Amino acid sequence: MDTRTLVEHIAELARLRFSTEELTAFTAQFQRIVEFISLIESLQLEEVEPLVQVVPVENAFREDIPQPSLPREEALRNAPKHNGVFFRVPKVIE
Repeated sequence: MDTRTLVEHIAELARLRFSTEELTAFTAQFQRIVEFISLIESLQLEEVEPLVQVVPVENAFREDIPQPSLPREEALRNAPKHNGVFFRVPKVIE
């Protein structure tokens, strides 16, 4: 399966719709990601001790600053079900 077909398939599974330009851009980005993963897989790491945490940082909080969000219509655009205001999801708690 070529990269573009794979990106189209992933978009379909995620129920995302992209323009031709967006699909071309995502395909190029996805290809670079795959190449980077191949590079990482080729590293010889047998003698490197595994890390649980790279930097000893705990509770790095940031200031909660309100910022503008997506317009409602744009947020709901790719939702499989919505009522115009909220996402409609299957009931999971009785």
